[in-house]
Amino acid sequence: MLQAAVRAKYLENTIQTASPAQLLIMLYDGAIRFCKLGIEAIKQKDYSGANLNLTKAQAILDELLVTLDRESEVAKTLIPLYQYMKQQLIQGNVKKDPGPVEEVLGYMTDLKETWILAAKSANLPHAQG
Repeated sequence: MLQAAVRAKYLENTIQTASPAQLLIMLYDGAIRFCKLGIEAIKQKDYSGANLNLTKAQAILDELLVTLDRESEVAKTLIPLYQYMKQQLIQGNVKKDPGPVEEVLGYMTDLKETWILAAKSANLPHAQG
């Protein structure tokens, strides 16, 4: 129990001191993790676990959508992509099909790598992938 409290405090401190680039990459890391867990749960026929993890990934996509600067050029590309990925997660969850979730996992992984490279090229503090 003490270990969980220490871990939670560490995570809270990490989030509070993270740069915007680090926070973005943490969101992608979370979405990637939940997609992988969702895929595995579907394959194991653990539909409750799949639903839990895929709805967490959807919540992260919602957060990514809400925090986008709608006036930026990149938002014009990311908004429809995030919306598409959310629909794919819903389809994978409803149909208990890992295929759409695996597609989202690929996009998330590519986007994370792209943001890491962008942070490096802009000399921003970033999370390591």
